[in-house]
Amino acid sequence: MPSWNIHTAHVERLLREEGADTLGITDVNAFLFGNLAPDIYVGYMVPNISYRIDYKLTHLTTREHIPLPRHDDFWDFYVARQKSVSDMTLGAWSHMVADHVYNAHTRAYLAKIGVEPGERARVGKQADFALFGRTLDISLVPHLDEALLRQCREFGPYTILEHDARGAVDTARSIVEKNRAEHVDGTPEYQLLTAEFFEAARQEAHEIIVRGLKSRVLHQ
Repeated sequence: MPSWNIHTAHVERLLREEGADTLGITDVNAFLFGNLAPDIYVGYMVPNISYRIDYKLTHLTTREHIPLPRHDDFWDFYVARQKSVSDMTLGAWSHMVADHVYNAHTRAYLAKIGVEPGERARVGKQADFALFGRTLDISLVPHLDEALLRQCREFGPYTILEHDARGAVDTARSIVEKNRAEHVDGTPEYQLLTAEFFEAARQEAHEIIVRGLKSRVLHQ
């Protein structure tokens, strides 16, 4: 599943190619943070979190080898039914779109090449996603301000405490710094997946996010 370098690259592409205004984003910092938010309380990205929430709850899915977060359900409940929607919430929805699309592509690709879910698939997939992430040129890091902390307190699915928001920002900064220091130029050699796989998943996720955010702007 996409890690934070991939999610950050999606945000930077959205801003670069579409622009915040076109997508109905008023607080870019909160939108960026939202694209990381669903992973904060899962327990494997941010150290020393105040409490843990099971992945199947944060991502509206079931426990499977390659789960498919239900971004449509998230949109229906936390976006479509709300009179006011924060940029952080829109970012969290975008995160879930990306997770769903990349995981769906992974499922289909592994089935196509005859690799069953298991240790080989897990190790190869994780290594390939990590390698792909290092090919991305990213620089954006969220920062804590009162507007972001307010959106953390008011986040629909669960409250994000200041201590944990601060930890998430520190983790995001470390990931961006590491990505820049260990950047991979050109097309790397993947274990299981391919450059074409990542381009197809990246493009589909981008298009779904753009379509959803633009549709919301049109209907406001």
